[in-house]
Amino acid sequence: MKISTMGIDLAKNVFAIHGIDEAGNVGVQRTLRRGQFLAFFRKLEPCLIGMEACATAHYWARELLQLGHEVRLMPPSYVKPYVKRGKSDGIDAAACCEAVGRPTMRFVPIKSEEQQSVLSLHRTRALLVRQRTQTNNVLRSLCAEFGVVGAKGAKPLGDLAAMIRNESDGRLPAQARLALMPLADQLQHLARNIAALDYQIVKGCRSDEACRRLQTIPGIGPITASAVIATIGNPERFRTGRDLAAWIGLTRRANATGGKDRPGPISKQGDRYLRQLFVQGAAAVVGTIQNPRSTAATPWLRELAARKNPKLAIIAQANKMARVAWAVLAKGQDYRADHAGTMA
Repeated sequence: MKISTMGIDLAKNVFAIHGIDEAGNVGVQRTLRRGQFLAFFRKLEPCLIGMEACATAHYWARELLQLGHEVRLMPPSYVKPYVKRGKSDGIDAAACCEAVGRPTMRFVPIKSEEQQSVLSLHRTRALLVRQRTQTNNVLRSLCAEFGVVGAKGAKPLGDLAAMIRNESDGRLPAQARLALMPLADQLQHLARNIAALDYQIVKGCRSDEACRRLQTIPGIGPITASAVIATIGNPERFRTGRDLAAWIGLTRRANATGGKDRPGPISKQGDRYLRQLFVQGAAAVVGTIQNPRSTAATPWLRELAARKNPKLAIIAQANKMARVAWAVLAKGQDYRADHAGTMA
């Protein structure tokens, strides 16, 4: 039997496959070990393969593409409705086989090794930043137990670390100093590693023309620009800037029935890390409203912030930044403040 469509349920060591022919008859249902996976598809004639966009999916998609197969990745939430009953690897593979042939199915672009390498820098940096925040909180709270309270900011935290290393300072008992010393050393180590990752991200962003154009947008720096380029890939897969904003999760969730549309919160779909960067950049732009000389805050944003809650203004600005980012990438032009002011 000639297999025309294949569904694969990926795992770490065991892969379930479900293949059908052009008439829809089941031709293969089995599980493969990791070492058997590529050998099996190397002998199989080229066919359409559907997989969920999960861990290791982009790697296996690239490998199968080299063997001549047509590979399509799908969001797991879009495959779930095609699961008939129960939960097993074979059932999930059958659902992927069914979903990949639907004409209305949406697919995830396959990321290249370069894109995933850049995203690895971002994921590692985000983890180290979270660890630094956790260590900061523990260090401050333990010092406060002995009456040593540091103010907000990096400099007071450095003063706490210097106090911990100073054995002649009598504000901390010897055992407490022994417990806090590894935390101070860990903060120094985390700061050094974060700085090294920042350098690599900025270095790669300087050599990318699209990344440079994104940085002309107020609120977008090298970190956000690099993450946008590595995450979305080709901007032409989005028809409009609103499609990109909706994909990131910065548009309100649909809640309409019976001809009545009730505005709700943002959907929070898409990449959480990318949405976080846009919101942080928007907060920085909104913070410049009080400065009358600021060119980052447009008249539209100033008028919106005057009549809306600051958090709503931040989300609205993040939405607009995503739309402008799409326009800058799709049209290959720098951001134009005069054009933004005219449109506002």
